[in-house]
Amino acid sequence: MQSLLLLVLFAGPVAAAELYSYAAVRSDGTLVIKNTVVHLYGIHIPDTGRTCSALSGKVVCGTRGVLALEAKVDRFVKCEVISTYEDGSVEGWCRINASTFRDGDDLGAYLLEEGWAVALPQAPIDYHTKEKIARSRGIGVWGTPADIVTRRQ
Repeated sequence: MQSLLLLVLFAGPVAAAELYSYAAVRSDGTLVIKNTVVHLYGIHIPDTGRTCSALSGKVVCGTRGVLALEAKVDRFVKCEVISTYEDGSVEGWCRINASTFRDGDDLGAYLLEEGWAVALPQAPIDYHTKEKIARSRGIGVWGTPADIVTRRQ
């Protein structure tokens, strides 16, 4: 028992799994990094089929959210793997412009701030706050309600 305790005390911190490389954005809003599909932690980007009304006609919100992500991901991405799914894909907390892991721009937070994603129930409180601010500003998917089509007369 004593040797097990010593082993645990001197084993050192366990490093979290990380992915760091060029990322490709897929049409469903997931990233592919080193042949691994990464779902952004704590958020959901609305499906491509969901439409939102706009003065210029119907806009596919999911597509715009994915395009916003694609525009942001123009360089290497660093993701801390939070969990692994049965299909081999992972959920990760992903950042760009990161010199150390705590630095950089959080991709999930960016999409929430711009109104292109919703915070999942298990997301951190600051993600829910960012979603509420985007919703109150009426931006992204929080603009015109999805069921109403604006027609010019």
